[in-house]
Amino acid sequence: MNATQIKAVLEELGLTPSKSMGQNFLVDENVARWIVSRLEIEPGDCVVEVGPGTGALTEHLVPLCRKLILVEFDARLAEYHRRRWADCPQVEVHRADGAAWDPRCLFAEQPVKFIGNLPYSAGGAILANFLTSPCACSRAVVMLQKEFIDRILAQPGDDAYGLLSLRMQMDWVPTALKVVPPECFSPRPKIDSTVMLLTRRDPASLPAFDHRLMDELMRRCFAQRRKQMHKQLPEGVDWPAVSARLGISPTARPEELGLRQWVELTNACDPHPLAAVAQRQEELFDVVDEQDRVLRQATRREVHEQGLIHRAVHILVFNKNRDCLLQLRSHLKDRHPGVWDSSAAGHLDAGEDYEAAAARELQEELGISGAPLIRLGSLPPSAETGWEHVALYAARFDGRVHYPAAEIAGVLPFPPALIDAWLSRRPQDFASSFAACWRLAAPMLRG
Repeated sequence: MNATQIKAVLEELGLTPSKSMGQNFLVDENVARWIVSRLEIEPGDCVVEVGPGTGALTEHLVPLCRKLILVEFDARLAEYHRRRWADCPQVEVHRADGAAWDPRCLFAEQPVKFIGNLPYSAGGAILANFLTSPCACSRAVVMLQKEFIDRILAQPGDDAYGLLSLRMQMDWVPTALKVVPPECFSPRPKIDSTVMLLTRRDPASLPAFDHRLMDELMRRCFAQRRKQMHKQLPEGVDWPAVSARLGISPTARPEELGLRQWVELTNACDPHPLAAVAQRQEELFDVVDEQDRVLRQATRREVHEQGLIHRAVHILVFNKNRDCLLQLRSHLKDRHPGVWDSSAAGHLDAGEDYEAAAARELQEELGISGAPLIRLGSLPPSAETGWEHVALYAARFDGRVHYPAAEIAGVLPFPPALIDAWLSRRPQDFASSFAACWRLAAPMLRG
């Protein structure tokens, strides 16, 4: 859309651009077309555009993707897009704050890509809402004020380096693509904007770490960034040993640490006893027959390599909203890495019974102790369950979970209806044993 067309839309709506909402509308069609091209949209993609405004990017997005979700805060502009795209069933319009809109539905729409000419005042909150791990987006192209993008791109030693830089870089690789001058917008801002590309960071490029713990440590330390770090870390951290391991001075300040050093610091501060253990290959399991009678014992490695029948538990944890917690399996797992699974799951140790194993797995994987367990049923061994006799349990928990980073990359609550839709459309996103467990539990959840 050019300046004349945008002016006509604003006059039709009786809308004066709001400074408080950061409404500086892109009016250069060539720049808009170029920005959309950087997203590399495939025909099967779902694209989310936050802050479509008068539609400068939107009109180039619609013909390219399977589905387009528009999230617009201004009620008049949201209604304009509903009318504008009423004959395009692939366009879905939401009148909502991009910093608060619930993005969980996007998991069922993958592959998902994100784009936006974001308002300067809310850009950080919008990026955090859509791009904080675990998230459904695989690629993002955003435009924000140049100073803000410079902070995301900053490295140790740069004045702009800080909490925002690390929060984005822990999951994404940012690249500045183009500086866009004020004359490309109406009304003109007083500063330049930058278009930035974000591509997902390969999880294997860093050691596994607890994202939430790292964020807590960074917030503590950057709250007073000129102070030496050891004065702001939690009690009990052996700072002389940790700083020596990280190769930094004991008097280091937070802006001196690079991303990998922050990850290593997080792992040094992680109190979880299994934080660095993805699985123990020499664990002993009971090998059983099809009637679940014990035949002998074998190690995890032998059981999996030889396809021997053994025992396992799955636990579905529900919160007060009746959402089910799902865990994203670490890329380090020997089976089903990087996919979604039950809230907690694991094998029975040799000689252990099912309920004791369920209670143990809840505590080890989610830090939940004492929650009453309800047995929902069982599944026979099959290729789908990994040749496991599976006992399925349910539990209720509303507190904060704490999981081992080497085993679990993240935990999120999902409404059962969303899990149904997601599992139906993209079964490859889940461990096969979870799919079997969910089919067993689903009739009871609907009842």
